[in-house]
Amino acid sequence: MNNIKKKVEEKIKEYSNEEYLAGYIKNEFLTEKGNAEIILNINNKEELYDSKTYGNQIDLNKKIYDFIDNKASMLNNDIQINLHIIGIEFNHQEKERIKHLISEHYAIELYKTQKQYRRYKNKIVKLIIMGLISLFCYAIITFKFSSKFFIEVLGFLFSFSLWQAFETLIYPLGDIKLKREAVTQKLIMSISFENSKVNQNVLY
Repeated sequence: MNNIKKKVEEKIKEYSNEEYLAGYIKNEFLTEKGNAEIILNINNKEELYDSKTYGNQIDLNKKIYDFIDNKASMLNNDIQINLHIIGIEFNHQEKERIKHLISEHYAIELYKTQKQYRRYKNKIVKLIIMGLISLFCYAIITFKFSSKFFIEVLGFLFSFSLWQAFETLIYPLGDIKLKREAVTQKLIMSISFENSKVNQNVLY
């Protein structure tokens, strides 16, 4: 048990080393131009599409998106991604459909993320307004009245509202902004097709 714990701690230390991770990412993904190359090997067309979709509703296999997301999660959001789909020959129509499906997937993800972003921004604005109104009422009651109950309630509302606004700004909104950048990075990635296979970044 102690040996396992020691190995776990060693791996945590190894993968917490920024120089090691930077070197790994550089060797695994990056070109001399600083772009990231992600190579996706496909063995047959059946594994490319989701078997539960068909016709005009066809979509790519979820594992395709998971593969792209997992690889891209290791990259900074300001790096251009070049996705190479390798192993099968596609005609022009198939290539355009695959590009469209990938673009559509990440466009929908961006739309959903943007809705979350706007919702949290509206929440922050409402909390700040509530806090300022509470502060205004607190000031009036403090100077003109002597109601201890209302003073405590308004003081609590003021501090609670501003604290919640600050916490939302720092945490959920900050995380969503990073997510939005990551989704947009994949939305604008370039996609190319090649027939020859390489033994890296294999989907299966």
